[in-house]
Amino acid sequence: MSYRAPKKDLVAEEISTKPSHDAQMYEKYDAEKVDEGPQAFEGQLIEADHYGMNALAEMVTYVPIPGVSVPYYINRFFEPSLAFASGWNYWYTYAMLVAAEISAAATVIQYWTTAVPVAVWITIILIVVVFLNIFVVSIYGEAEFWFASIKLITILGLIILGVVIFFGGAPDHTRLGFYYWQTPGAFVSYKAQGSTGRFLAFWTALVRSGFAFITSPELVAITAGESQAPRRNIPKASRRFVYRLMFFYVLGSLVISVIVASNDPNLLQAVSSGVSNAGASPFVLGIQNAGIPVLNHIINAVIVTSATSAANSFVYAASRNLYSLAISHQAPAIFRTCNKQGVPWIAVLFSCLLSCLVYMSVSEGSSTVFEWFLNLTTISGFIAWCTLLMAYLRFRKALIYNNIYEARPYKTRFQPYTTWAALFILVLLSLTNGFQVFFPDSFSAASFLAA
Repeated sequence: MSYRAPKKDLVAEEISTKPSHDAQMYEKYDAEKVDEGPQAFEGQLIEADHYGMNALAEMVTYVPIPGVSVPYYINRFFEPSLAFASGWNYWYTYAMLVAAEISAAATVIQYWTTAVPVAVWITIILIVVVFLNIFVVSIYGEAEFWFASIKLITILGLIILGVVIFFGGAPDHTRLGFYYWQTPGAFVSYKAQGSTGRFLAFWTALVRSGFAFITSPELVAITAGESQAPRRNIPKASRRFVYRLMFFYVLGSLVISVIVASNDPNLLQAVSSGVSNAGASPFVLGIQNAGIPVLNHIINAVIVTSATSAANSFVYAASRNLYSLAISHQAPAIFRTCNKQGVPWIAVLFSCLLSCLVYMSVSEGSSTVFEWFLNLTTISGFIAWCTLLMAYLRFRKALIYNNIYEARPYKTRFQPYTTWAALFILVLLSLTNGFQVFFPDSFSAASFLAA
């Protein structure tokens, strides 16, 4: 496909077109690979995520215990062996997310240059993350506050900028409107033609969008026992959670769909082809195509620091999860070892050791390896949510059996139907992930194992 710039005389025609909401966020680079952003079809998964949040919020407000995680509630209300498996699954997910974030950062860095080997950038980021988690962990909270503030300000600014570009406020004064919803189109077929191809595109994007949400509800369990008045504040946070997701993800995706074409030659899949300036985020490409100078480099720099910050956070989460497993005698005792600052440094190093899988990017390409990590971590997150929802169903049964169901501090509506619905969707997504490898000429051992 070739990239086409919008024409100023097409504005009236473009504004009158209203493709489906589900189609508007779909991005594609070529006929063989779909470059859907993590937020592409997040509306459906936001609901499943919200139901998981509600289920966990009910449990943690009923039993707000400091220093525990989701496996504690699975062990208490469901099955100890499943809690053991869930605990290791969470560690694996966090550790693999470190690799995914580092791979993403290395991919974005290729926007500026491909002269420096990607292994160099991976090594630098890994060293920084290990250093921050072992030697300067005392400033972890302060650093994450500022990183989060930068990310929040950036996404708000990008949404406002997208609206400005939409109405022709860019230097070229081209009013984009919904031009890209027509040319090349908002909905691109995937692996097949016609309605089948459009459905496969929708389903692939739905599965991939889970990457944006995995492990997010679990933060409730971590913070509940240490927050002030958890039985008042946790329900409040749970109710606001879904609205924040809808604002930032849905609105952000809408902006992407109107400022960059799905066949833009600089999208992620171009990285493996060696295209110059490839690897940028869709926001950056929209800014670049609008002719706004310098800002594209600033936003890409923010994305690199954000990915590094996320990798730092996931190393922290993985190491503390492994430390918790060791304390509960579900992991080797060596992982209890801490330094003078109380940092479980062996758990940190072991978690980063698994993250060294990111060096596969050197031989396979950053975009390919990132896709592998995306699949592995997303499915692990779906499995974690499934165990969480099953624990909630047993928790509910226990309360009903003891005639104290109505005494729970936080009550969510439409239970247990929403939990069963979310569980069904998550199981279906887990089973159908990776269906692409079974298409003719698409099967490979690497893709099958990473699916």
